[in-house]
Formats: sequence, C-alpha cells, structure tokens
Amino acid sequence: METKSNFNIFCKKISNPFFQKIFLFTKLPSAFFSGVKAVYINEKNCEVTVPYKWFSQNPFGSTYFACLAMAAEMSTGLFAFGHCYKRTPQVSMLVGNMQGTYHKKAKGKTFFTCADGEAIAAIIDKTITTGESQTITAKSTGKNAAGELVAEFEFTWSFKAKIL
Repeated sequence: METKSNFNIFCKKISNPFFQKIFLFTKLPSAFFSGVKAVYINEKNCEVTVPYKWFSQNPFGSTYFACLAMAAEMSTGLFAFGHCYKRTPQVSMLVGNMQGTYHKKAKGKTFFTCADGEAIAAIIDKTITTGESQTITAKSTGKNAAGELVAEFEFTWSFKAKIL
C-alpha cells in the first residue's frame, strides 16, 4: 500500500501566492476575505498572519476573536491538510476541540506560529499504519509585530484513514 506523503508538493504550492489565493478562496473563503495568509511552512513550523482591517475588525478597535481563531487554526491545519494532500489511502481530518486564551488586543497584524508539524505527520502516518482513528492536540501562539503575546490556541485534530 502506497502511504507516501505529498507534503513537500503541498508546501511548494501553498507557498506560491497565486495558488494560495486560489486555495483560500475555494477551501477557506472566510480566511480569504479576512486577509489570512500563510507566511511560511516547512516540516516543523508554520506561520500564518491575520491583519487588522475592515473585514476582520470588531467594534472595540481590534481584530475579531473569530478571525484570530481562524488564523490560529490554519497554522495547525496546513500541516494536517498538507500531510493528507493526495494521500493514498485518503485520510479524513476534523477539528474535535478548540481552546483559546486571549491575552492582549490585536490592533495590527497578528502572527500565529505552530511548531507541531512533525508530530502531526507522525500521527497521520500512525492512522494509516494502524487503520485506527488518531487524535493530536496542536498549539498555535499568536504575537503582534512587537513580539507580544496576543493569544494562544490549542486544536485537537482527529484523523482516520479511509481504508476499504
């Protein structure tokens, strides 16, 4: 059974600004309109930004909490999507839980970083090998341009190989 990951192919595509816009518009339109953007992704780390702008604002002069959560989820979810991309057997993925802590108002661009890429890859490989559902909790940390902590999130991802 072919279980090779196409993660590097996905990383190359998502790093292309044109493909990233198409990906966001078709797969995550709310992120597209909010200005969420993947800055970089490799095997270990992913950084995603969300700007403070008209579409992402709240009435209190900061970025709406849901837009922050969306960018944080994307920083963990790109690993998940990338390791499931064109995979044989196919792997389904689902967020089962999310916890967020907000520390400071986000008044400008917020940078969300996840460093759980290798752990996510390993759990996806495990679901393919065992045929059993697997879960992992990935952490995303959001900071402003000054490096101050804005928010922290944890997303519990569930994976299941579609073995016939």
